[in-house]
Amino acid sequence: MKYWNETLAVAQRILIELIRRQRSLIFWMVFPISILIINGYILAERSKLSLDDAFTNAAPMTLVGSALFFSCLGGSVATVVAEREQFTLKRLFISPLSGVSYFLGIFLAHTVIGIGQTLIVYGTTSWYGGEFKGNLGLGIMIVLLSILAYVGVGFIVGTQLARRTEDVTAIIAAVGVPLLILGGAFLPASLFPEALLNIAKFNPIYHMTEALNDVSANGKTIKDIEDHLNFLILFAITMVIGGWISYQIMVQVEKQL
Repeated sequence: MKYWNETLAVAQRILIELIRRQRSLIFWMVFPISILIINGYILAERSKLSLDDAFTNAAPMTLVGSALFFSCLGGSVATVVAEREQFTLKRLFISPLSGVSYFLGIFLAHTVIGIGQTLIVYGTTSWYGGEFKGNLGLGIMIVLLSILAYVGVGFIVGTQLARRTEDVTAIIAAVGVPLLILGGAFLPASLFPEALLNIAKFNPIYHMTEALNDVSANGKTIKDIEDHLNFLILFAITMVIGGWISYQIMVQVEKQL
């Protein structure tokens, strides 16, 4: 119960700060909607799809390839870096708050943000006539695995690579954007040449977008996406463990400063 209450307190503090920064909250809502609309109309024009089919196909790559990437990965990196810059971690060290609760609290906060963006993306998709055609539980599983993977990577980057707020933008631009393009976040992977497609299979974002698209737009089953799902499960577990180890390393370094 102690850990649960502390985890909720940390998550609540992060979410309240986001709500208080109303401008940031509005941007988090506008961003996935605008990307979805752009992707939807591009697919409708270039692939000669009806508007409802275009938005059905645009929703998965917009959600896991764009919205969750920037909110869960970029957001978790920014949170960790800001906590270090504002010396919040120093204050936490002398409080009764446990490291486990702090770690889980950040995960929970960004999971809530990710779920909110999922509702926004699919709510907008429904407005344009699109629909979720597959198993809802399987779709939720893919989204949650994507969130875990992104936040885990965010902890690794935020604790080991980014030292200042300015570093966040540089790292995401240099590494993240090419991975997004190669993962099918802006262009469907079906348009990739064979050489790029072979490289994309090592990109976790590719497996996120393909798995969710297969379930959401094509109604495929868990057996149909078994390869994508196995990759995501292994990657998410690895990133969560890596994020925890990186967090512990950061805590030891901060205590010595």
